[in-house]
Amino acid sequence: MTHDARHVLLRAALDAAERGWHVFPLRPHTKRPALHGESACPRTGPCATGHLKWEQRATTDPDLIRATWARAPYNVGIATGPSRLVVVDLDMPKDKGSSDAPSGATTFAALCERTGQPVPTTRRTRTASGGEHLYFTAPAGVRLGNTAGTLAPLVDTRGWGGYVVGAGSITPAGPYETVGACGVAELPAWLVGLLQPAPVRPVGPLRLPAVSGSRAALAALERECATVGAAPDRQRNITLNRSAFLVGRFVAWGDLPRHVVEEAFQAAGEARGLTAAECRATIRSALDSSIRKARPREAA
Repeated sequence: MTHDARHVLLRAALDAAERGWHVFPLRPHTKRPALHGESACPRTGPCATGHLKWEQRATTDPDLIRATWARAPYNVGIATGPSRLVVVDLDMPKDKGSSDAPSGATTFAALCERTGQPVPTTRRTRTASGGEHLYFTAPAGVRLGNTAGTLAPLVDTRGWGGYVVGAGSITPAGPYETVGACGVAELPAWLVGLLQPAPVRPVGPLRLPAVSGSRAALAALERECATVGAAPDRQRNITLNRSAFLVGRFVAWGDLPRHVVEEAFQAAGEARGLTAAECRATIRSALDSSIRKARPREAA
């Protein structure tokens, strides 16, 4: 790597630090931290009193940054938690040969539409894969961690315990580049509501309200609510969407009142750890789609 390219990376690290963002080195041409792991910790220097992870060693000190980036052409890692950032990562489909697979930008825009919100205007970085990072200032008094697919497919978030590759970094797949000249906006309240973890509820047997309806419809509702309750962490929202869609046909056929289905899935989703707002948006979207697409009972 040329001296000029190394200077660009140093300048990118210093620019981020001037914004108050805590940076640390990533291995040249990669997205992996360049700092030693716990098993290889020398217990000297910054780790004299115990091993410090990358989030703890990320810094805004320009002298430390200059000394670090003088050793190698490191890419720039930004520790989002200490930087008071929440970054929404809009990823690209892994199978790039599938032209009809929606991107994270598409699924995020659909989420905004479902919740009646505009796509936020804020600082953006184009990633090496062609995706985008949306930078937001974290809300005061709220500690948000990382999520993977919680908001929508191919939409992840980085907060405490996470980091992003900063603009100016270079990988074999391409560079990370700032798009436009927008400042960093506050994380919208509606996104805060979706990202805040729901309080843990005691797990107990699912009790459906006593309503009239076919035996098959009630059995399907109970079965799909149990499926939501057993969903893996990274599949909670997707499972809720799929299960509500499957039961929606019974609403279309008049076997179950819609409000009963909504209340049952709301309880199941919140008990599994999804936020109340996230459950409402997902259930409403799934039922609307299912009812619209439901075939006549005779053809099902």
